[in-house]
Amino acid sequence: MRTSGFVVLGLAVLGPWACSRDAEKPPAPPKIFGAEAVEPARGAAPQAAPVFTHLTVKARGATTELERTPEGWRLTAPVEAKADPYAVEALVQQLTTAKFKATVNASPSDAELKKYGLTSPTFTVTARAYVPDASGGGAEDPSRQRTVTLSGGEENPFDGSVYVRREGDTTVYAAEGAVRWALDKGPFELRAKEFLGPLDAASLQSIEVTAKAHAYQLTRDVDGKTWRLVKPEPTRANASRVTDLITAFAGQLALSFPEDSPAQRKALGLEAPVVDARFVPSSGEPIRVRLSQVTREGASVVYALREQGSRSTLAEVEERALMTLDVGVPELKDRRVLSFPRDAVRRLEFHPGGKTAPVVVTRGSASDGGTDAWQVEGPDGGRARHFRVVKLLGTLEALKAAAFGEANVKRWERYGIGDASRSVVLRDADGKELARLWLGNAVPEQEERLYARGSGPDLLEVSASAVEDLPTSAADLKDPPPGGPDGGGASAP
Repeated sequence: MRTSGFVVLGLAVLGPWACSRDAEKPPAPPKIFGAEAVEPARGAAPQAAPVFTHLTVKARGATTELERTPEGWRLTAPVEAKADPYAVEALVQQLTTAKFKATVNASPSDAELKKYGLTSPTFTVTARAYVPDASGGGAEDPSRQRTVTLSGGEENPFDGSVYVRREGDTTVYAAEGAVRWALDKGPFELRAKEFLGPLDAASLQSIEVTAKAHAYQLTRDVDGKTWRLVKPEPTRANASRVTDLITAFAGQLALSFPEDSPAQRKALGLEAPVVDARFVPSSGEPIRVRLSQVTREGASVVYALREQGSRSTLAEVEERALMTLDVGVPELKDRRVLSFPRDAVRRLEFHPGGKTAPVVVTRGSASDGGTDAWQVEGPDGGRARHFRVVKLLGTLEALKAAAFGEANVKRWERYGIGDASRSVVLRDADGKELARLWLGNAVPEQEERLYARGSGPDLLEVSASAVEDLPTSAADLKDPPPGGPDGGGASAP
């Protein structure tokens, strides 16, 4: 009882002192962007994060204006351009979540402000945002609008923090170095560097390129998926290679954005470009891109000018941009040997060569009351192994040229290709030829390759191993008889 009394007495004596100590504790440094109109009551649900709509960044000797649009952040000054999403996201993230590290000086003098670098700040960011309501709205509600201007000064060499101050608040705070890294950005850092895009391969209808070593024209096929090479020779184009070219070219990054003017273009050699490319989309205005190369102080410098309607952008790019579109016809050609609609194939004729009768397999249509199983039609009948035929179709569909030979061949017999050569014919239900593959002689000094002719007009070279499984007899397409090749048993009585 006596011990308990001392404890109670002690608490009674220490209680007011402990409370006064709590009251003397300085308040925790506030958030950089104070979105709350008032501090939320203890236990109250936290407010939603502010949604930033406008940013004004004064740094690196320039002022950058940014605006949030439905398509993302855009610069509105000093130029109209797409913003760098990563740079703006880092800036907004710091404004949303960062807190001041410490309170440095609550009432600084002019001399102290100069010492902190806040008389002439290194950077100043004015951010406008709104605090969304429970349904995410409130963008137009004045009571939910917030604007904060933050100025940053010198860096503290002791811990890398930066001295900062908010407009309307005399206090000087310290903020983490990450705040300075995110907010101290000039127009170039905040601007998107992928200026040659967007170039959406799926929406383009034609491409025309004149480069240092090559010139070509591509056009979209009527199916909307494949491409055709129009110039310098008409042939099927490699659609995946075309897509890769467009992606690689549109991904070129700007190293700088010089001022654009007619005199500047002439000085940079853009009136006689090394590369002149024109991209025509299915809708909208065509895009023209010119690249030039000049020598500055003994070094090669490459510039790119992108024009679309009344909009233009001039930038310095890496030298490798000159070679991105400068590719030859062999690289643009479709390396598929055969082009045919696989689902339409109803008849396959495998010609072993010479006067040997072809191995023929056909497939009926279940919709016509028949069977969709593959049947050996000749030289002797029987049911074909379904997966064997399906695999052969896949082999023919995926067959690629290892190399291109003579274009528009006049004398195919020179390469062992003719009516009596080994071949495969694919036909539809009406007997119409869909595609034909001819196989000729071995390529000199390339014994693992054969000359071939496919759906195009050119001589091709294909891997001999890629066509070694083509059947030469009906037995190659049918299951072996039970018991072994000879039946495995005595002859029937």
